[in-house]
Amino acid sequence: MNPRVRHIAKGTVVALRYGFGAFFLYGAYHKITRGWLTSPVMREHFVQRLSEIDPESFSAAYLKHFAIPWYRPVAWVLTLGQVSVALGMLLGLAVRPNAALALFLISNITAGSYYNASMPPFFLVSLLLLATPSGHWWGLDGRLHQRFPHSPLFR
Repeated sequence: MNPRVRHIAKGTVVALRYGFGAFFLYGAYHKITRGWLTSPVMREHFVQRLSEIDPESFSAAYLKHFAIPWYRPVAWVLTLGQVSVALGMLLGLAVRPNAALALFLISNITAGSYYNASMPPFFLVSLLLLATPSGHWWGLDGRLHQRFPHSPLFR
């Protein structure tokens, strides 16, 4: 591959990583500042969504049997996961494990019937960040991998 094209490709992946991190940072900020961790706000969102979808769908079962009864731990896992993904992407720290976490979070959001046109690009960016060493190109993963070459966090 032409070195210039390779440079542009790497820059594009890193820019996508930063945008991805910023989106997750906003999501965590929103939940923290609006009290989602200490109030039933997330449960109210789940109940509202359940009333809008087909009661026989997988999403309805997911909401009814998992998300609504466990809304408080779900809120904490989602928010702390968003913080981890945001920091990982913005710092280039444990990018691949955080991309896997993002894929898990996005899958669960989709399972709860919170699907929109932004989901396919988020799935694709997660997979792209899993497949590339973008934290080595611009971030902490490269330095930490040199120091801890056997750690799966910094590959």
